[in-house]
Amino acid sequence: MKKLLILNGPNINMTGVREKDIYGTASYKELVSMIKTWCGEVGFKSTVIQSNHEGELIDIIQKSEKKGYCGIIINPGAYSHYSIAIMDALQCVSIPKIEVHISDIQNREEFRKNLITAKACSSVISGKGYEVYHLAVIEISKLL
Repeated sequence: MKKLLILNGPNINMTGVREKDIYGTASYKELVSMIKTWCGEVGFKSTVIQSNHEGELIDIIQKSEKKGYCGIIINPGAYSHYSIAIMDALQCVSIPKIEVHISDIQNREEFRKNLITAKACSSVISGKGYEVYHLAVIEISKLL
């Protein structure tokens, strides 16, 4: 079974608590359950990791290929707007990478429209709530 890595950055663990009108009402635990279900439906074994620490996310990305992951779905949270370090780490691995955002970043504050980390990903899916993860799982399965 192919292994898929799903990385969530800062504050994603606060879904269901933080700005429910923007980020939804499901808890982070419920979101992880949805992601694992969607991955299983297309034959992926999934690992879902959330961290509020940039360096930890970088370490995980750098080790992803050696650990046998065939792709990465990443929601870098606020790091997407300024983390050249995460972008560089994503560029270090040759497996497919898709960036996701729960909210519609193109219709929010101006600074959210600049996605540094997306430059290292094959695509970005945003604005469809938790469904962005489902769409990314499907897209990665097609890329493989």
